[in-house]
Amino acid sequence: MRYLLDTHTFLWWAFDSPELSKRARSLIADRGNQIFVSSASGWEICTKFRLGRLPDARLLVQDLAGWIQKAGLSELKIGLEHAQRAGLFEQPHRDPFDRMIAAQSLVEGMPVIGKDEALAAFGVRLVW
Repeated sequence: MRYLLDTHTFLWWAFDSPELSKRARSLIADRGNQIFVSSASGWEICTKFRLGRLPDARLLVQDLAGWIQKAGLSELKIGLEHAQRAGLFEQPHRDPFDRMIAAQSLVEGMPVIGKDEALAAFGVRLVW
């Protein structure tokens, strides 16, 4: 099965956080699943690091692609169809990162591994 990680899920996976649910950890670790990290998550992580909200992510932001590859994950690049969907959502949600992850999830037909209920408002299937 194919899944898209929400940004917090990717961070918790990368840093082996106890906040990651057992189910999420199991799905990500299962090599039978294909797990994607959105380019939007990279943008979000780097932005939050620059603003001082993710000070512990220094090594991660220096080599995001390397971390993703070492973890056996795949990057989901942002395409025009994703951009159109994100930009045309009627929901008032203003977070551009959430909008893009929701759009990618819907366009690609992938559930999101995460617990952010704001994504569900876009019609995204959450798995946690």
